[in-house]
Amino acid sequence: MADVPISCVPGNLIDDLIGDLVRYLGGEVVDFSGYGVDLSHLTDFEQSVLCETRKIRYGSVITYSELARAIGRPKAARAVGNALRKNPALIVIPCHRVVAKGGIGGYVLGVDLKRRLLELEGAVTPH
Repeated sequence: MADVPISCVPGNLIDDLIGDLVRYLGGEVVDFSGYGVDLSHLTDFEQSVLCETRKIRYGSVITYSELARAIGRPKAARAVGNALRKNPALIVIPCHRVVAKGGIGGYVLGVDLKRRLLELEGAVTPH
């Protein structure tokens, strides 16, 4: 599927996405890779960060530094975090799976929600 802005997709695709989000939040493993996301408004760097982030598997986490290395910019961990804040499709592009070396890191919707999503996926243990 081509990268189609989520806001511009046909109604049945929105219904599919909503259904998948409900299943995901209910604890099912859902593959969101088939949903296109328009990243054309972002810089090449931001696009590379978000495209690499889509590859992080359910239940896994990587650090901002590891993500920076994965895109060939090993000293750009802070810039990776800034790029993740521009994610237009949370969950579909699972930026919650990117964590800090010494903790959970930030999340545009709050650290508590990030922790809950990671707990849902079994990537961190509940505290």
